[in-house]
Parts: sequence; structure tokens; C-alpha cells
Amino acid sequence: MASAVSIEHRRSAIIWGLGLTQIIGYGTLYYSFSILAPDMAHDFDWSQEWVFGVFSAALLIGGLASPSIGRWMDRYGAGQMMALGSIGAALALLLCAFAPERATFIAGMVAIEIASTFVLYNAAFALLVQITPQTAQRSITHLTLIAGFASTLFWPITSRLHEHLTWREIYLVFAGVNLFVCFPIHWWLALTIKAIKVRAASAGTSTVTAVVGSISTENRSRAFLLMAVGFALQGFVLSALLIHMVPLLTAVGMGASAVLVGTVFGPSQVSSRFINMLFGKALSPLVLAVVAAAFLVVGLCVLLTTAPWISGGIAFAILFGLGSGLMSIVQGSLPLHLFGSVGYGAMLGRISAVRLIASALAPFLFSFLMVHIGTWSALSVAIVIGIAAAIAFASIGWADRHWNQHKERNGITLANLG
Repeated sequence: MASAVSIEHRRSAIIWGLGLTQIIGYGTLYYSFSILAPDMAHDFDWSQEWVFGVFSAALLIGGLASPSIGRWMDRYGAGQMMALGSIGAALALLLCAFAPERATFIAGMVAIEIASTFVLYNAAFALLVQITPQTAQRSITHLTLIAGFASTLFWPITSRLHEHLTWREIYLVFAGVNLFVCFPIHWWLALTIKAIKVRAASAGTSTVTAVVGSISTENRSRAFLLMAVGFALQGFVLSALLIHMVPLLTAVGMGASAVLVGTVFGPSQVSSRFINMLFGKALSPLVLAVVAAAFLVVGLCVLLTTAPWISGGIAFAILFGLGSGLMSIVQGSLPLHLFGSVGYGAMLGRISAVRLIASALAPFLFSFLMVHIGTWSALSVAIVIGIAAAIAFASIGWADRHWNQHKERNGITLANLG
């Protein structure tokens, strides 16, 4: 019991440490790319479509690596894997920064996406589940509340840096931040958790109590398939819009206000998580997934019908931010709620593989659609995909209830026959 108290005392420090590394990780490895992509394209004499194509391919490879990395999280501990990932992220950014030609740049981008799998949300969620499964859902909400500032901070930071530095010099700065800020925090987390577990083992106590999933054993495969489809479709919409947020808002006529409108997205993400933390305790992660999908769809509809009005753009950023913020919570809490904490890292790895494969295709395909069928038609496609994601999540609860009712009816029939 003492070990559980020891972990609880450190929970706040662990969440704040993880929150800082998530802001830096997402800011340097993900959100900065759309700001720097035009300069990268010019440097390598590529079109922007091909630069986003490289990014998509790198995301795809990162997604394929996710199941293996998830198993390593379960086996070796998420803290150690995150520390290793910080070093990998710094080296990958350096490789891109010094890339003399296209092939080396592509290798660097692939390395960045593999390193991202070690250090971003899935790894952080796995760490929280490994130390305190019973309070992990609350911890995940608190973590995403802090990390929601990543886009708000790093879109303007990257833009401001780019006024004075080349994209290569910015990546050098970002490599230093990952190495000298994120690595020490992740290493401290790994040592802290190891020390707590050693003390628990010497005292003969257990540090964790496993969480049991809500889905019946017979329906797990069906539920996993629907969840994977929902996350894949949702991942496509989020990846397409987040990577193209500033260019998209510019394309629909918001001009210089695009960056300003885009910065509303981050606070909106944080607001949704804060509201959920205060009032959403009784809301199941499954309901939260449907609500999040609905916010994304409504936000896209607002942008489609109001652009180029700045007020409509701000409304879109708020609604889309609300949906994205809730989806970040769902990404960690829904698998835990449905399937439990045993093998959680491997479960997240499998889900991430499906989600990241869809996300990998999104930046390139959305860029292609914007060029060849127009921005408005591309937005309409994203709306349809968002609606399909909401239906997939809603179907999980319906399918499980239907299966359980079917079992009960069969049980009653067999009892009557007996």
C-alpha cells in the first residue's frame, strides 16, 4: 500500500513532466512541419505535394512500427522507451538538418516518425497506465489538458523563428530541446518508476491493480474492429486538417489572419479537456468518442459554409479544437475502458498502426484533393469521413448490447429446454 501512496504523491510531478515533453514533442516533431514544408520543398527543388508525400510515407512507416514498440513498452517499461525516443528524436532532427540531398532527408523524416512513436501520446498513456491503472483515465485527461498548448505555442514560435532562421537551423534548435529538456525528464521518469517498483518488491506489496475491460470476451474482436475503423477515419480527418490548418485557412480566403485563427485551435483543445475534467466524470469514453467526432464534423461544416469570414474561421477552430481535444483523451481512455490494462501498450500499438496508416495517407491525399478537385470539395470529403467515424464509434456500444441480448435470449431458451 505504501508503494501506491508513493506513486500517488509523485503523480502530479509525473504528469507535469510528461506534459512538458508532449508540448515539445508535438511542437517540434509534428506541428512545425506545415510551417517549414514550403522552405523544405524549395531547398530540395520539390513541389509541396511531394514534401507532404514524404511526410505521409514517414507516418506510414512509423505506424507499421507501432505494434512492436507497444510490446516493448509493456516489456521494458514506457519510461525507458521514452528516454530512448528523446535521443532518437534529436538525432533524427539533426539528420534532416544536415541532409545534403533528398535521400538523406527522407531517411531523416522516417527516423522522426519512428522516434515520435516512442515519445508522443501513446507512450505517455502507456506510462500512466503502467504506474496507476485505476486512476489512469483521470491522469490521461490531466496530461492532455497540459499538452493541448503544443499547437498554440509552436505554430507561432516556428513562424517567428522562421523569420530569422532557415528550416535547417530551426531543426537544430529543436534537436537541442529534445536532447537537453525531454531526455532528462524521461530518464527521471524511468528511474522514479523503477525505484518505486523496487521498494514495492522489497516490501512484498503490489504497485498496481489491473483494470478489467467492459467489453464481453466474445465481442472483443468485433469491438476492436469497429474501434480501429473509428480511429482510422478520425485520424485521417485530424491529420489532414492539422497539417494543412494554416495553408487551408489561407486557401479559403483568410490571408494573413490564418495563423491567428489557427492559434485559437490550441486553447479550444485545452478548454474541452478542462470541461471534461470538471463535468465529464460520469461520461463513458465511448460516448466521449461520439461527441468528439460530432464536434469535428460540425466544425468542418461551419468552415465550409462561412469562409472567408474570420468569425466563421474562429468558430471552426474552436469546434475543431474541442473535438480534437476530446479525441486525444479518447485515444488513451477508450482502449483502457473497453479492453482493460493488461497488455495495454501492445493494444495501443495495434490501434496506432491502423490510425497512423490512415493519418499517413491524409496529408498527401488532402493536398492532392485541394489541388485537383478544389478546397471546398476536399472539405466535403473530410466531412463525410468524419460522419463515418462517429457511426463506427456509436456502433461499438450497440453491437455489444445486441450481442449480450442475443446471449441472454439463447440462455433463456436453453434453460426452458432444460
